[in-house]
Amino acid sequence: MGGDHGPSVVIPALMTVATRRPDIRFVIYGREEVVRPELAKFPKLAEVSEFIHCEIAVRMDDKPSQALRHGRWKSSMWKAVEAVKAGTADVCISAGNTGALMAMSRFCLRTMATIDRPAIAALWPTLRGESVVLDVGATIGADAHQLVDFAILGTGMARSVFGIERPSVGLLNVGVEEIKGQEEVKEAGRMLREANMASMNYHGFVEGDDIGKGSVDVVVTEGFAGNIALKTAEGTVRQIAGYLRAAMNRTLMARIGYIFAKSAFDRLREKMDVGRSNGGVFLGLNGIVVKSHGGADSDGFAAAIELGYDMVRNNLLDRIEADLDLFHARNPNAQTVRKSDVVIDAKE
Repeated sequence: MGGDHGPSVVIPALMTVATRRPDIRFVIYGREEVVRPELAKFPKLAEVSEFIHCEIAVRMDDKPSQALRHGRWKSSMWKAVEAVKAGTADVCISAGNTGALMAMSRFCLRTMATIDRPAIAALWPTLRGESVVLDVGATIGADAHQLVDFAILGTGMARSVFGIERPSVGLLNVGVEEIKGQEEVKEAGRMLREANMASMNYHGFVEGDDIGKGSVDVVVTEGFAGNIALKTAEGTVRQIAGYLRAAMNRTLMARIGYIFAKSAFDRLREKMDVGRSNGGVFLGLNGIVVKSHGGADSDGFAAAIELGYDMVRNNLLDRIEADLDLFHARNPNAQTVRKSDVVIDAKE
C-alpha cells in the first residue's frame, strides 16, 4: 500500500518475481478495494499468493508515533511485519513510510540479543560492482560498540548477498590515518583490529571517495553521515542526468545522437541510482525487513523482493548471530546490553 504508486507497482513486481523464482510464495496485505483490481490483471499470481484485507494503511506522511498509535495490530504494514515474527513469512518487503516501518519492525520484532539499535543498509553501486553501506539513517550518533555491531551486521549481509566468505570492511572517516577522526570511530577501529574475526577482513579507515571506488565490500558509518552520503549520491545522479538532458537537447545532431545512445544512458542511470533499485535492509532485528524505495517502479520493487529472497536463502540471520556470538565470546567487555524499549508519546 505504500510508496508513490502503491499496488499498481507492487502487484506487477510480484508477478515478475514469481516468474523468475518458481519456489516463492506471497502473502499480500492491503485494502481490498484497491488491491483486488490489480490482482485481477494477473490470474497466475493467485496460484502463488494469499491476499489478506486490512482496513487501515499507514500513510506516507504519518509520524512513526501516529503509525504505531493507529496502525498497531491492524494496519497492512504491521500485519506484514507480524507475519515475519509469527514465522508465516520469511521476509517483509514494503515501499511505505520508512520511519513507520522501522518503528513497527523494531517494536514487533525487537533487536537481536546484543544489538542496541538496528541499522539501515544500502547496496551501493561502485566501480568494482556493489558494496554494502550502513547505517544510512536509522541511528544518529552511534558509539564505538554500535559501529562494531554495524560492521558485523554489514559483514553478514555481504556474505549472504555477494557470496564473499571474508568481506573487507572499512570505517568511514575524514582520513585513512589512525590518528584522525572522532574518538568513537578510532575506538571502533581498535576493537575491530583486535577482534581479528575470521569472517571479516578489517581494512581500516576509508574516505568518502572510497565508497564509489569500491575500496571495501562494507562501509560502516553512523546514520547522520550515511544518510547525507546517500542523499548526496542520489542528488548527484539527478544532477548529472539533468546536465545530459540539457546537452542532448542543445542541437539537432545532439538529439539524433541521443536516440542512438539512449539505451546506454538508461543503463548508466540504473547503475548509478543508489538506493532506488533495491532500497534498504533493516539489520539487527529478529527478522528480515526490506524497505523498497518509495519511488521505485515495478522492476525496482522486484529487485527489493529478490534481495530479501537471497538473504533468506543464504541464511543471513544465522550468519549474523554466529558472528555476534563469536565477537562477544572473544570480547566479553563488549558484552554490554544497552537495549532500550520503543517509547511512544501519545501526544506527539
